Amino acid sequence: MQDRSSNQFLDNAIALQKFGVGQPVRRKEDDTLVRGKGRYTDDFRLPNQVYAWIVRSTHAHGLIRNIDTSAARTMPGVLGVWTGADLTDYEPYTCGLPLKNRDGSPLLQTNRMPLVTDKVRFVGDPVAFVVAETLAQARDAAEAVAVDIDPLPSVTSAEEAAKPGAPQLYDHIPNNVALDYHFGDTEAIDAAFAGAAHVTKLDIVNTRVAVVPMEPRSALASFDKATGRFTIQLPTQGVAGSHTNLAKNLRQPKEKVRVLTANVGGSFGMKNVNYPEYTCILHAARLLGRPVKWTDERSTSFLSDSHGRAQHIHAELALDKDGHFLAVRLSGFGNLGAYITGVGPLPLSINTGKNLASVYRTPLLGVDIKCVLTNTTLMGAYRGAGRPEANYFMERLIDHAADEMKIDRLALRKRNFIKPAQLPFKASSGVTYDSGDFHGVFAKALELADHANFPKRKRESRKRGLLRGIAVGSYLEVTAPPSPELGKIVFEDDGGVRLITGTLDYGQGHATPFAQVLAAQLGVPFDSIRLQQDDSDLVHTGSGTGGSRSITASGMAIVEASAKVIEKGKIAAAHLLEASEADIEFANGRFTIAGTDRGIGIIDLAKQLRDRKLPDDVPPSLDVDHTVDKVPSTFPNGCHIAEVEIDPDTGVVRIVRYTGVNDFGTIVNPMIVAGQLHGGVAQGIGQALMESVSYDESGQPITGSFMDYALPRASDIPTMAIGDHPSPATSNPLGTKGCGEAGCAGSLSTVVNAVVNALSDYGINHIDMPLTPERVWRAIQDARAT
Repeated sequence: MQDRSSNQFLDNAIALQKFGVGQPVRRKEDDTLVRGKGRYTDDFRLPNQVYAWIVRSTHAHGLIRNIDTSAARTMPGVLGVWTGADLTDYEPYTCGLPLKNRDGSPLLQTNRMPLVTDKVRFVGDPVAFVVAETLAQARDAAEAVAVDIDPLPSVTSAEEAAKPGAPQLYDHIPNNVALDYHFGDTEAIDAAFAGAAHVTKLDIVNTRVAVVPMEPRSALASFDKATGRFTIQLPTQGVAGSHTNLAKNLRQPKEKVRVLTANVGGSFGMKNVNYPEYTCILHAARLLGRPVKWTDERSTSFLSDSHGRAQHIHAELALDKDGHFLAVRLSGFGNLGAYITGVGPLPLSINTGKNLASVYRTPLLGVDIKCVLTNTTLMGAYRGAGRPEANYFMERLIDHAADEMKIDRLALRKRNFIKPAQLPFKASSGVTYDSGDFHGVFAKALELADHANFPKRKRESRKRGLLRGIAVGSYLEVTAPPSPELGKIVFEDDGGVRLITGTLDYGQGHATPFAQVLAAQLGVPFDSIRLQQDDSDLVHTGSGTGGSRSITASGMAIVEASAKVIEKGKIAAAHLLEASEADIEFANGRFTIAGTDRGIGIIDLAKQLRDRKLPDDVPPSLDVDHTVDKVPSTFPNGCHIAEVEIDPDTGVVRIVRYTGVNDFGTIVNPMIVAGQLHGGVAQGIGQALMESVSYDESGQPITGSFMDYALPRASDIPTMAIGDHPSPATSNPLGTKGCGEAGCAGSLSTVVNAVVNALSDYGINHIDMPLTPERVWRAIQDARAT
């Protein structure tokens, strides 16, 4: 039996070269999105739909004396008003991570309820919610809800909140310290510092930033009375995780809850957790028997969406007389905000420590960080989630140590790099790096940046009255910890192939590289592959997108699932071709009898299995539902170089050159990887130069809109010279390493270090982010005055 001519299979092989792994294939979804045809949660409308609005606290801290909803209930169109007393039967929102204090005791939970009942703890805390026929009616009624609050003293600084006598957010959490995190051998580290020839010390602020994705949070909830089943559509980073957590919050069996999503307009970590608004509208949908939609606005997003970063750290690096690193340690505070949910403490503690050693041989590493509750918006993951923070601390220390010891900054780094011959290398963080060429990446970046001619460029800037600085910095990221991932392959009746996996695309472009991987494995036409990630009924397993895991996790699941498809296909092809299974070979999408031209294509084989009555020992389909139990971490790394010019009369910083050479292992789609890198660099630049969430002394947010909170514009982002120096990972079949967060990890430290380098003309050796014109100008004026 032979289904097609050999010429057609030759064409298939050529197509695989065009769309295979390593090719810069254009993103499948771009045509839809750039034409404005994408559909986001707020674009959906169900029959008989109604609208919700949240009543939020205007006080940072206070006791609730009374909530009067009587006026709101009588207003036109109002269907219901609920307060915290109505939602006490639900499971509180908690942190699901097994984090331990230094004494071994567990993290102290804040047990956040959907609506507060007795006490508000930050401006924006949900107090009540209203549902009405129209959004305007819901908003009007929300304004009529009278909330009587006795204000209490508030505290917004983590360091101040941990002091005796500070306002207490919770009676069961002394000094507001929910997690006293410790890592390292204190005795050995102390001895290393005591015997060091030189110790560099810096107090470093890693600013609090707002996440502000393009799409605000939104949700559309419904309840089927006949089946007792809840359905909610929302933007998320993974439907499987949202499904599990929502079922827990609702105290429902998982089969009674369904989570859907559509196009997601960015997240950067903020949408990887469930929020109180979701439980509220599910509650209302059940009681009213009608679909309920809630969509946030940007002004309230600044209050209610999780923030990122927010650490105040004392960092120290011990070196011997030749500049070899002996030990590094951090101590200080991480700001949790008012509640702990999702992964809030993780970036502030474990992830910072796990990534601190970077590409350097650092024998000892210590981290002592108190994660503290304050009267501010809750803290969560933000692109990198501890990785850019750790890299920032390490690279600032290295530049500072080089200057103090009068060692060339490049030489100090090269002296301490992990050498290729030392890999696999167990870092002092406890993590074992499997691959990398840190010297090679570094050398390639210097060449690409034309580093040798920087002095000439600096002289040219000086002639124009400008300061010029440069910084070279390496980074290494430990991606998401081992976690399960789904690879489900379904051969459709129309000849298409449906790929179902538990990561989720919220801007990364998964449909294209995942299809490239599947096409390479099974030889199916690239254009026939359809990715589905949007329904918890189908995505029963998956750890979502985050921690730079997607291409490795879904890629590994696709490869392993494809192998199972081929196994089934050989059995089926042997039956249809009347041959021994041992004689069946598979290549370029075709099963053939070895040594002959007799064969059948995989798509045709799938159709034959659907259409025929088969013996029991022949698979009825080629479909596979496979889960990888533990997708391992990978270790993307790189070297980034920034050059800046500063106008000393205005303090304005301009990034004039930017170079990045990266090791992402096997690159499935270089065009998409470049886009991910550009975006990450832009966000790192934003934090370095302008982004910062601020509160006044009473806990009122000062940065409540884009009038007050600056984001980088296109004119703030330089043209980037990007290079690759891959060392494929040995821990996964594709050899991939994550790339989504690398730009943040590389740019944050290099931009700040470049500014400090430029300001060294005035004797300035440290300045905290954000490096706004006013802050830079003031530093120059202060230096001139002394």
